[in-house]
Amino acid sequence: MNSGKKPTRIVDSGFSDWRVTQLPDLHGRRYLITGGNSGIGFDAARHLAGAGADLVLACRSVAKGEDAAEQLRKEARGSIDVVELDLSDLSSIRQAAATIREKYDKLHGLINNAGVMQTPESRTVDGFEMQVGTNHLGHFLLAGLLIDHVEAAEGRVVVVSSLVHRLGVLDLDDLMSEKKYDPTRAYIQSKAANIVFALELDRRLKAAGRKAICIACHPGYSDTRLQSTGPKGFLNALYKLTNPLFAQSSSQGAVPTVLAAAGAEAKRGAYYGPQRMQEARGPVGDARVAAYALDRQLAAELWRQSEALVNFEWRL
Repeated sequence: MNSGKKPTRIVDSGFSDWRVTQLPDLHGRRYLITGGNSGIGFDAARHLAGAGADLVLACRSVAKGEDAAEQLRKEARGSIDVVELDLSDLSSIRQAAATIREKYDKLHGLINNAGVMQTPESRTVDGFEMQVGTNHLGHFLLAGLLIDHVEAAEGRVVVVSSLVHRLGVLDLDDLMSEKKYDPTRAYIQSKAANIVFALELDRRLKAAGRKAICIACHPGYSDTRLQSTGPKGFLNALYKLTNPLFAQSSSQGAVPTVLAAAGAEAKRGAYYGPQRMQEARGPVGDARVAAYALDRQLAAELWRQSEALVNFEWRL
């Protein structure tokens, strides 16, 4: 499934230093951000709120979501709401989607940001490997349940992947890491699934004549709670050393997400990220995609497996 070709930029967006100050006035536009209470999600929310957007923070902990909302309201010009969402529980995802559909008539952006990283082996409520289940399958179902609300706004689905997707391949013969579990491999699997799903979703939206689009992005190597709450042992100790030396701020790491969600310069089907230190940090532009992510047969099979696993059929 990996052709051996080097990662490549798939879109020429015409810029390499996009900044949050380029955001248009977002008054009257609503963006839902999974995991919007901390890290990249919170900083993306802060940037969007600064431009006048209305926000919905979809968080596993409502209390933490409300704390984040209170912080954002101090400077926000739009509304800040909180919805309970546990991406590792399909019933929670369905309930959250029902709540969102009932409360709002449309979403200008659905930002699939929340995730877990390099966790010890564990399973979701529904029996999925935790990282693939949360990072990919949870968002796959959520986006499917809310795509009509994004379409109603002619909006965007944003999928946050990672530069580490280039360090492996998407192994659909062992998506759940049942043969042998390694926390880093499982994380790469989940981020590989993210980028393959994002590109396939935009192709399907376009083919169906939908107005909604999908754009992918990654935050580079950014200093967030992911490195301290997921990895254990050696990896946890390693990040305590490398974060201060090499990681950029969470605020800077959120810029690709903000561009993908609301930047007027963003292109459909694109992939954005930092431009320096092998895309680990720096100004934001077109990022490089692993060759396997462009394999349409692989994408179709991931889609088929994902629909079967979450028991949901997308209708475009």
